[in-house]
Amino acid sequence: MKLELRGITKRFGAMVANDNVNLVAQPGEIHCLLGENGAGKSTLMNVLYGLYQADGGEILIDDKVVKFSGPGDAMAAGIGMVHQHFMLIPVFTVAENVMLGHEPTKFGGILDMAAARAKVREVSAKFGFEIDPDAIVGELPVGVQQRVEIIKALIGNAEVLIFDEPTAVLTPQETDELMAIMKQLREAGTAIVFITHKLREVQEVADKITVLRLGKVVGEADPKSTANELASMMVGRAVDLDVEKAPATPGKPTFKVEGLSAWSHSGAKVLDDINFEIHEGEILVIAGVQGNGQTELTEAIIGMHGKTAGSIQLDGRELIGKNVKQVLDLGVGFVPEDRTEDGLVAEFTIAENLMLDRSDRKPFAKGLNINLAYLKKFALEKLNQFDVRAQGIESKAAQLSGGNQQKVVLARELSRELRLFVASQPTRGLDVGSIEFVHEQIVATRDSGIPVLIVATELDEATQLGDRIAVMYKGKIVGIVPSNTPRATLGQMMAGISA
Repeated sequence: MKLELRGITKRFGAMVANDNVNLVAQPGEIHCLLGENGAGKSTLMNVLYGLYQADGGEILIDDKVVKFSGPGDAMAAGIGMVHQHFMLIPVFTVAENVMLGHEPTKFGGILDMAAARAKVREVSAKFGFEIDPDAIVGELPVGVQQRVEIIKALIGNAEVLIFDEPTAVLTPQETDELMAIMKQLREAGTAIVFITHKLREVQEVADKITVLRLGKVVGEADPKSTANELASMMVGRAVDLDVEKAPATPGKPTFKVEGLSAWSHSGAKVLDDINFEIHEGEILVIAGVQGNGQTELTEAIIGMHGKTAGSIQLDGRELIGKNVKQVLDLGVGFVPEDRTEDGLVAEFTIAENLMLDRSDRKPFAKGLNINLAYLKKFALEKLNQFDVRAQGIESKAAQLSGGNQQKVVLARELSRELRLFVASQPTRGLDVGSIEFVHEQIVATRDSGIPVLIVATELDEATQLGDRIAVMYKGKIVGIVPSNTPRATLGQMMAGISA
């Protein structure tokens, strides 16, 4: 089945998310839709899948114009979508999840579970998935859950499959398995639209590449293009994806975590006997699939996590028991995972956000008042240094794009008198050019003799940025290894296998 998007335009108020976008996916072809966060990729696919209604343009299947008022229409037309965040019910079995929306019946309306199980086994056998139809979805590994999503689409007779950032929660091995599945589907004649911002994956499977930038198609790329060439198309200028850094020259281990455990509000253990140290002038990257305790670890360090045990020491001072302000006052810079919830005050201006938790001291304070002259100078300097795109320092944080909000947080935290820098996914939502700049700033922080702790979900970023890598799995550190450790080994560690 041939799919064509012709002149698709989608607006949200004054913002144009898709601007006259054209795309064709042929049977037996993997068409990669490449672009940065915010380029309009997911919006375009949501239009195709009937989740959004286009403001202009048309969708064609086998050269005939079709209109979808919702996902049901898209599925009925043979279009399936594997979402970035799985649309599965954890307490249901595989068969129960797969039949939702098109339940097989017998004897005048009784659910035919045997037919549902048989269909799961049939598709599983065809693609080598080996999935038990009676398995509870919530008990399956993430990679297997994704296969359940694929089975759902295939059982619905999908001839076009959309994969929306499908590797975000997968280990490298699970990603490789998914790439193999996509190639199988291609050989079976399925048209695949693969949405991603990961260049390695595009190079692995693409038959055709369409690049989106700021909602517009900026061109089609040769699948044999280098990563730097693809990145340049995404950004609109030449970029260097390699992190430039000299070998570390570590000093004393000034940051130490010993026997750290933590519990959730419900009493579940989320950190289990964590031990590591970071030397002055060293970057330790915490790697692993998101949701394995990385968030709780950074929250425990900064004083945001409630129930903890063990020891966290900076320059010989115990951090356990201190509140967030006390930890920051000891020279800790912190970039949280959720910038809007924990990193910024949305209704404050950029200038006000840049002096958060420091407004009571010099040079920001002048007696009992804010030193407005200094704040203006400081804010303008950081706005320029970090290339924050805004009308001015009086713009509210809520008015900024996600990437520019992240730059404000980074500008504030890296301007402290640092003794430790902790950042959870510091480049999330940034364009390639900004990522290049942030990496430079992190390396410069290391080179100034500061210990640096980075949480990274992108393995390429972890291996390039880190001097050592600690891999987390289910609240434990599986091992700490050099950054030149093979990807296959790191992938095994991310699945819980010790190095």
